[in-house]
Amino acid sequence: MKINKVSKATIAEIYRPVQNDTHKGIQGHALIIGGSYGKIGAPLLSSKAALHSGCGLVTAFVPKIGYSIIQTAIPEVMVLTDTNDNFISHIEFSIQPQGIGIGIGMGQELETCSAFKAFLDINEVPLVIDADGLNILSANPDLLNKLKPQTILTPHVKELERLIGTWNSEEEKFEKAAAFSKNVDCIVVMKGAPTYIFSKGTCFENSSGNPALATAGSGDVLTGIITSLLAQNYSAEEAAILGVYIHGLTADLARPQTGTHAFTASTIIEYLGKAFLEIEEFYPNKTVKY
Repeated sequence: MKINKVSKATIAEIYRPVQNDTHKGIQGHALIIGGSYGKIGAPLLSSKAALHSGCGLVTAFVPKIGYSIIQTAIPEVMVLTDTNDNFISHIEFSIQPQGIGIGIGMGQELETCSAFKAFLDINEVPLVIDADGLNILSANPDLLNKLKPQTILTPHVKELERLIGTWNSEEEKFEKAAAFSKNVDCIVVMKGAPTYIFSKGTCFENSSGNPALATAGSGDVLTGIITSLLAQNYSAEEAAILGVYIHGLTADLARPQTGTHAFTASTIIEYLGKAFLEIEEFYPNKTVKY
């Protein structure tokens, strides 16, 4: 299988600098849906990452127990709550986001699974599915038919195995992931070292990142970054490729200062600004001056 390396030139082609005349109303609204008792940190990290990745507005939809946590930790993020205290049981909102990330820290309670299925029935917004959202999909493969075309799935290796089945070699794994992305018409972000992105049967190999990213919450942050880019009207393929690259670039920029051991998911968010500035330096038609 041909693998396309994601280079600085690839990113320069995709990335669009923020225009000087923009405002929060046209910069995109991202919605992050997830969390459960003991796992509110997941949507918190994801929401904060979305906010730090350029979208104008971010809303978190969480069970009631997460309301004060997120409102206190990230005052810039708006919060909607489920009717249930400890887990998501009914996904309903009146806002109109341009990108949605769902599944992080969500759990797999029966009511949560039902709410997720009902959400897929009506959703028309560009979507990123991670964590428990992927696990619910794996347990209910008929739900794949309900996915909006070009939905982004972000599995780690075990979640990928549940989605596409086992493999006997790396070559078979890649072939099955590519076929899955083509047959389901979705983007598969196969998280690992390195991370690969499969889109319409084509494979892209990310070139940024290092072992510091192997830390709790790293995937939640990636979901927030990609969802933010979707909300800013990047295509699903562009959002996945650019989001994964930026995610890895934060670790490349941070590790000389933090080392590997002390690097956390919050460090990724802390270095997002520096990562975007780095990308703007090799953007061929840079229009933003600082």
